[in-house]
Amino acid sequence: MHKIADVVMARNIMNANNKLANKNQAKFDKADVFCVDFVGAIGSGKTYLIEKIIDTVDEKIGVLAGDIISDLDAGRIESHNVPVVGLNTGRECHLDAHLVSHGLKDMPLDDIDYLFVENVGNLICPVDFALGSHMRIVVVSVTEGDDTVEKHPYIFQDADLVVINKIDLAEAVGASVDKMVTDAHKHNPDVKVITSSLKQGKGLGEIISAIEEFKSNM
Repeated sequence: MHKIADVVMARNIMNANNKLANKNQAKFDKADVFCVDFVGAIGSGKTYLIEKIIDTVDEKIGVLAGDIISDLDAGRIESHNVPVVGLNTGRECHLDAHLVSHGLKDMPLDDIDYLFVENVGNLICPVDFALGSHMRIVVVSVTEGDDTVEKHPYIFQDADLVVINKIDLAEAVGASVDKMVTDAHKHNPDVKVITSSLKQGKGLGEIISAIEEFKSNM
């Protein structure tokens, strides 16, 4: 009996989240804003990637920076003179559509072209929680181990773009970049995979082009 009640409750929660996600996307569409959800483990390079895109492109970008309790990532991004709203989840290991909807109240959607949502550092919890974004980018670094993609299939199945970062450190940590690329395609055969070393500037242009191409094909 308890298991049945738990399943029904979970369905209700997910249905409610999906309805809010659809409302969020409707707001983005009305304001002509393209929303990208960045997902990845702590230390994968999500924040740095967002910073580099902001510094490279001419489009106006706003950012919702998710974290459990701190505002460190929001502070880093704010230094690039773009509108930023920090979203603290407390004990939760992911953002959800409800929290994003609250963040949108302080985000000037009419003044931006892109909204980047930096999810909480985690490859598991964000899987089932749609936010209303148009595109999801999963960032993973070789320093997490070359079995990381293999161990977390669901987040990669849902990805629109996979970025394998810090490839300059692959030899030092004994990681196979080719294995990570192969594993990503095993879980999601059609997904575009870009290998990068953002500290060295490798892959950034390809990532930006992939975002622009995805937007143009919608």
